[in-house]
Amino acid sequence: MRIHYLQHVPFEKLGSISTWMTDQNHSVSSTRLYADDPLPTVNDFDWLIILGGPMNIYEEDQYPWLIAEKQLIKQAIEKDKLVLGICLGAQLIADALGARVYSGEHKEIGWFPIKTATQQSKGFEFLPSELSVFHWHGDTFELPEKAIRLAYSEGCANQAFLYGNKVLGLQFHLEVDQQGVRQMIENSASELVAGKYVQSSEEMLSANRNFATIQGVMYCFLELLSCRY
Repeated sequence: MRIHYLQHVPFEKLGSISTWMTDQNHSVSSTRLYADDPLPTVNDFDWLIILGGPMNIYEEDQYPWLIAEKQLIKQAIEKDKLVLGICLGAQLIADALGARVYSGEHKEIGWFPIKTATQQSKGFEFLPSELSVFHWHGDTFELPEKAIRLAYSEGCANQAFLYGNKVLGLQFHLEVDQQGVRQMIENSASELVAGKYVQSSEEMLSANRNFATIQGVMYCFLELLSCRY
């Protein structure tokens, strides 16, 4: 399978997704939007992965490549490609589907639990009723029309959604390892202000046992989507 991923900043990478893709022998290409790499055409890939980033989806004046990126995401959905969005990526998918993306009541930064929504779609039985995942976001989104909500948290009503059978948005990070968390802290330390759902850097880096758990769940999501190709 031909997988293409969109990377918004150097410090938010594929993480454990890269290991999974290598193990599965998929063809992988990328666009580093921060380096002005050219975007592919929608016919150049079978699966589009949109990673996270500290920018907001509406900051087109500051990040003009957002305009073309949004068009590509919309085209990928319309062409029935596999599409996975993580954090900012999920917000971009929601926007492409006509849902509102806006500043949330609370920032969520650190390890906080999500809960599985009762209207779970078939195939997602691997999700536990509650799971501690890594968050780093201030914006959130309304549930797109015809999408199925998969998860929510105390601080955010929409944490994950499925649109059709092939489009998945995850507001949280399952792909990160300890190095990835460390790099987010180093590059976005100004966001670590006091808040109900904001942890200290020490708290974030001390949750070692969580990384193996979220990697396992990430792999389940990837396997599920790949089977729908």
